[in-house]
Amino acid sequence: MAQVLEFKLPDLGEGLTEAEIVRWLVEVGDVVAIDQPVVEVETAKAMVEVPCPYGGVVTARFGEEGSELPVGAPLLTVAVGATDASSTAPGDDGAAAEEPSGRSGSGNVLVGYGTGAPAARRRRIRPERNTASAAPAAPPAPAVVSAPSRPAPMAVAVGEVNGRQGPVAVISPLVRRLARQHEIDLRGLTGSGPDGLILRADVDSAIRQAGQATEAATRTAAEPVVAEAPTAVASPSAAGAATPAAAEQIPLRGVRGAVADKLSRSRSEIPDATCWVDADATELMAARAAMNAASGPSGGPKVSVLALLARICTAALARYPELNSTVDTAAREIVRLPGVHLGFAAQTERGLVVPVVRDAHFRNAESIGAEIARLTELARTGKLSPAQLTGGTFTLNNYGVFGVDGSTPIINHPEAAMLGVGRIMPKPWVHHGELAVRQVVQLSLTFDHRVCDGGTAGGFLRYVADCVEQPAVLLRTL
Repeated sequence: MAQVLEFKLPDLGEGLTEAEIVRWLVEVGDVVAIDQPVVEVETAKAMVEVPCPYGGVVTARFGEEGSELPVGAPLLTVAVGATDASSTAPGDDGAAAEEPSGRSGSGNVLVGYGTGAPAARRRRIRPERNTASAAPAAPPAPAVVSAPSRPAPMAVAVGEVNGRQGPVAVISPLVRRLARQHEIDLRGLTGSGPDGLILRADVDSAIRQAGQATEAATRTAAEPVVAEAPTAVASPSAAGAATPAAAEQIPLRGVRGAVADKLSRSRSEIPDATCWVDADATELMAARAAMNAASGPSGGPKVSVLALLARICTAALARYPELNSTVDTAAREIVRLPGVHLGFAAQTERGLVVPVVRDAHFRNAESIGAEIARLTELARTGKLSPAQLTGGTFTLNNYGVFGVDGSTPIINHPEAAMLGVGRIMPKPWVHHGELAVRQVVQLSLTFDHRVCDGGTAGGFLRYVADCVEQPAVLLRTL
């Protein structure tokens, strides 16, 4: 007899208490294997697939896509032991969907942890619609599965593509999510990737075409309204009867909610102050060009400006460790941290995230640059883990990529400081007593006034500026 087990939203770590359901990977009636991903959820830290620790038939799902569930809330129920021979569809190889006897559940809740047994091929049990309430208690009759008069419904990821039946050629969950957000039917797209793989560029093109069609239809529908507009405006009664447009309401949840909570806490708890300085970055840019030229065409990845600035920050924090600390308000203590875990702000489609380069004080500019590039790619694809987004001790914010010169950064709580970097651009500058055009950048340091005074913050910022203006200063610490 089948035993119905309830799978609850597991603790995803890092103090997270809730998650938003982005996409269900199974439906009621599907056969799932132990550790098979069943739902894709988004937390304040990352987007993850949650595997089910039971093998059997899905009998119920809790929560719609886009809804939030607290940790410990029911996700789905699984009828364990309900996948007998009668549930095997014609043409299947007859392999059982469950794991071998003796293993009814793994207890694993995160992808990449614990056992890595491959998921069995999904099969759907199709009970009669009028007996849906009884389906969880007993397996469906074999006649329902093999009835020739009822075509089998297609699974979510199966459709007709280019005139043939088969799985939709999409790998990236971000591409699928983008298509859902803009109501794009992936089954109607022709992929431009290898073997017809649907890429993000294909979805973006479809979104643009849909937008152009909508805009054209709107213009056509609006033409007669424009001609009658003077008469309508001239009538006070008609104007008073107009219904005002409803304001858009955007829930503060997910990444946006986490950012709002952290910044609000930073502003309310940390007495911050900001100092800034303009620096001549001409020599730094020349040193970077020389470094990349010396590596040759096959000498490895190029060193970025952000990587050089990150290396300068680690050297400055070694001189001014007060800024690599945190404040324990309960104990009324300043805790100076032994290592530098350097965070850097990255703007993504999901919002602003701050990946962390671990042990940056042990890395050179090339190593830091490679790690920044790796984490940036993970952030762009939404694959950063919660551990890669926490634990930073100092943050570097390069807002110059947005074309702005300066800012007053908000400290990334519970850190003690953040260095902001504006755009590097040609400006008039007095160089060796003469007016010249130089590459100038504005550096802004926001610091927690509890951990140090202005003299320490000014010394840190001045050292960073000196290294930018004369990279040879940094050689003394290498």
